[in-house]
Amino acid sequence: MRLLLNNISGLFQTEDGTATRARVYGQDMANIPSITNAWLLIEDHRIHSFGKMEDQPQSHADEVIDCTGQSVLPAWCDSHTHLVFAAPRDGEFVDRIKGLSYEEIARRGGGILNSARKLNETSEEVLYEQALHRLNAVIATGTGAIEIKSGYGLNLEGELKMLRVIRKLKENSPATIKSTFLAAHAYPIEYQNNRPAYLELIINKILPIVSGEGLADYMDVFCEKGFFDIDATAQLLEAGWKYGLKPKIHANQLHYSGGVQIGVRHNAISVDHLECVGDEEIEALKGSNTIPTLLPGAAFFLGMHYQPARKMIDAGLPVCLATDYNPGSCPSGNIPLLLSIACTQLKMTPEEAVNAVTINGAAAMELQNDLGTIKTEKKANLIITQKIPSLAYIPYDYGNNPVQKMILEGKIV
Repeated sequence: MRLLLNNISGLFQTEDGTATRARVYGQDMANIPSITNAWLLIEDHRIHSFGKMEDQPQSHADEVIDCTGQSVLPAWCDSHTHLVFAAPRDGEFVDRIKGLSYEEIARRGGGILNSARKLNETSEEVLYEQALHRLNAVIATGTGAIEIKSGYGLNLEGELKMLRVIRKLKENSPATIKSTFLAAHAYPIEYQNNRPAYLELIINKILPIVSGEGLADYMDVFCEKGFFDIDATAQLLEAGWKYGLKPKIHANQLHYSGGVQIGVRHNAISVDHLECVGDEEIEALKGSNTIPTLLPGAAFFLGMHYQPARKMIDAGLPVCLATDYNPGSCPSGNIPLLLSIACTQLKMTPEEAVNAVTINGAAAMELQNDLGTIKTEKKANLIITQKIPSLAYIPYDYGNNPVQKMILEGKIV
């Protein structure tokens, strides 16, 4: 199957040559290579070739799409979500409006514990159908690769149930999916007074099964005051490495928890949230391979202060953005809306924001060799936009969907 896109107004995030950019750092995030009045040919699920219309060679195509006035970009790469959950937490939304904080709600048995209670009462089949519906909805707004975490089971059966649902999504969706084991999301009620026993359950009972059945790509920990401290986080990440699960960490959302530093020391793929980041955290990230991933959708929804994106970019870091789609603190997987928040509240330029959800988002899932840019032989996961005047129009036109067509694995979906 050969699919040809012609008369593309703007072909964004292009790469020429043999070298693949792994991620974009600092001031380079302000630049997105592009071609105006372009064509792109897809063959066998991959990008075959592309260039300017005036230089287009003669070639056969099974289907041709005229993209006059439209732009083409790599599909978004959303590297932090909790897409599998049993029920919304709209009651807690009202509680926050009335003045309760995220931490106060959690201490009352709400938050993550609320989601865990509901998930353990819900069948695997129902969870799958709900999650597939959400996944299709985010694909419709441009997401082509996504990381999905467990963490609402908080016991052997519940965590395995979530991870099996994620595996089934991998098998049945055209989106590229990475799976993360997050039993260390909160301490269950029955372990509140015996936290070492819960660590033992994760490390000695759940983790071996997760690894043995190949249910996860990564191991995550919510390293935060009131959740998992530095010592517990280190113990869990070391255990994850032993079973071949690379670390990704929830870090510094509510406090200066030391999560960034412990993530860097354990070679985490990414440290995520980062509302509380200062000079020490930035220095720890410099020179490391750990990607700082900002989740401003959660800060927006919780009414918290935003991440210091400008300071981090100006320090030369490869900033990533992700949605944190979850039922409590960010019930949205809409990346175009995330881009609007990043531009208006974090003061990122449209180019910086798009880099953060394409090339850097791919790197935060170790997919940079296959996704995140438009390059020959990369997977054809592409967005064809509505007719738009510029790249900046995507975050400018907030609340509206810029996507006209999605191409995943080289096929229109």
